[in-house]
Amino acid sequence: MAPTRALAPDGVRSPAYAGGMDFPLPPAAARAALDDLARTDPDLARIEAEAGPLPWRVRAAGFSGLLNAIVGQQISNQAAASIWRRCCQLPDGLTPEGFLALDDDQLRGAGLSRPKIAHARAVASAFCSGQLATHTLAAMSDEDAVRSLSAVRGLGVWSAEIYLLFALQRPDVFPAGDLALQAAAAHLKGLSARPSATELRRIAQAWQPHRALAARLLWHWWRHVTGRPSMDDPPQPAPLATPPSRC
Repeated sequence: MAPTRALAPDGVRSPAYAGGMDFPLPPAAARAALDDLARTDPDLARIEAEAGPLPWRVRAAGFSGLLNAIVGQQISNQAAASIWRRCCQLPDGLTPEGFLALDDDQLRGAGLSRPKIAHARAVASAFCSGQLATHTLAAMSDEDAVRSLSAVRGLGVWSAEIYLLFALQRPDVFPAGDLALQAAAAHLKGLSARPSATELRRIAQAWQPHRALAARLLWHWWRHVTGRPSMDDPPQPAPLATPPSRC
């Protein structure tokens, strides 16, 4: 199968939203699809009206985008963001060859756990050996790309789907196992409990062929209602200290 056409950013900047961040607006094709989703699902239509414009977050294709997904596995966005910033400061650490040249002490110093170091080394080795290739993944269908990525140690279905969504910008990938998506859907739709991955996939069928955009909207909603930042948000400056009273 041929790959689904990616939605490339158009470079237009969005106004600052909660937290003062500034990200590109969705590209024109995504904007049209978002409008379709709003007409299809009144709950999704509420999100930008209440939470502000959807920021268009993207990640690099290739090893660094997959390393980013590994960093974000099973920890909070705040912790992942801190670790990711330190990984970005490692010498040549965002290339597979450079990552493999780093010793474990350097990687642990960046905040990576032993399992994540092993997983990231497996992914770097897969790129160096040719098992994975950025251009080959980009040419694959969603299903084939997820299958190829999931065959590498440390890259499950969630990591593969996150990579396709943010790095390859595929429009219909939906990581239903993501806990934040499940919580956001429950909150937005007034469900009595957080849906399982299977239940959320069933709900998301109504959003085809724009499920990745629905996922972006749900994450946007969850950040809005919880105040939690995204892993991709830059660090906020520390608040100014209150000067001591002279009274």
